[in-house]
Amino acid sequence: MLKILFMGTPDFAAESLKALTEYKNCEVAGVFTQPDRPSGRGMATVFSPVKQLAVEYGIPVFQPQKMRDGTAADIVRKIDPEIIVVVAFGRILPDEIIYYPTYGSVNIHASLLPKYRGSSPIQWSVINGDSVTGVTSMYMATEMDTGDMIYSVETPIGEFETSGELSDRLKVMGAELLIKTLEDIEAGIAPRIPQDSSKATYVSMLDKSLCPIDWNDPARMIIKKIYGLQPWPVAVTVMGGKELKIFAAEYGTNADGSEPGTVIRADASGIEVACGSGQSVLIKELQAPGKKRMPASAYLNGCRITAGTDRCQ
Repeated sequence: MLKILFMGTPDFAAESLKALTEYKNCEVAGVFTQPDRPSGRGMATVFSPVKQLAVEYGIPVFQPQKMRDGTAADIVRKIDPEIIVVVAFGRILPDEIIYYPTYGSVNIHASLLPKYRGSSPIQWSVINGDSVTGVTSMYMATEMDTGDMIYSVETPIGEFETSGELSDRLKVMGAELLIKTLEDIEAGIAPRIPQDSSKATYVSMLDKSLCPIDWNDPARMIIKKIYGLQPWPVAVTVMGGKELKIFAAEYGTNADGSEPGTVIRADASGIEVACGSGQSVLIKELQAPGKKRMPASAYLNGCRITAGTDRCQ
C-alpha cells in the first residue's frame, strides 16, 4: 500500500484527491494546499476545494507559507511518504522535497506535454484554437514541467467549449490517469519518456489585460478568446459607452465589408459585429455593469443599439 503525500489546491486537484481516497491500494497520509485566503464581499476566509475535501475525509492538512525555508521539508520528512502526488498545487517545490520519497514525485498536468508547460494550459489550449488537448502524468524534476512523462491521454476540444467545461472533463481524465500511473509505478512497469524540449511551449497565467476583444482579429480568434477566458477573467468589449462581458457568441453570416467593430445587426438573434478578415461575430450572451448575465436579445430590450452607427471597442 503506497503511502502518499498529496499536494493540490483547486477543484481540478480535488478530483484527483477524491480518486485517491477511493483507491484501496494507497494511504493519503497528508495534504499540502495553499494558505486560506479571504474571498467575497465580506472577505470571509475560504478553504480551498482540496482542503475542504481533506477535512471531510479526516486527512491531515498542511498549509506552509513558504516551500523553501525548511518548514515544508520538515513536514515531508515527518510524514515520510513513499511518493508525492502534485496536481495544480500552485507552488514550486525545492529539490529536497521533489526527490525525497522512494518513488519520487509525480504530477498530473493538464496538457499534452511538452506543449503548454507552465500555468493555465487549459485556457490557452482553448484561446489558441487547438482541436485537441489532454492530460499527462510525469515524474517531477527541478525545472517546472520538464520531467520524464509517464502516460498521456487526449480529448478533442469542442468549438464552443469553455475552459471551465473543458476543465471539468480533464479533471476526471486526470484522476483516472493518476490511478493508472500509481498502479504501474508500484508494479515497476511505469515508463519514463524524456520530453523533447525542442518542441516545448510555455504559457503564462491569465490576467485581465487579456480581456478586451480586438475586433480586428478574425472571427475564430475572437470566439475562441470568448470561450477560453471563461469562467475567468471573461472577454469584454465597450459598446454604447458600457463595458460588456461577453459569454457566448457564434460565427456571423452578414459580414458586408464594414469596418471591424461596427455593429451590423442588433435584433432578436443577437448583436452582430464586424471583425477582421471580412468576417463577423454574433454576440449571444452578455453582462452589463451591475446587471445579471443575459441573452443579448434581452439586453437590447433595455438598451438601444443602432446597426451601422454603434461600434464595439
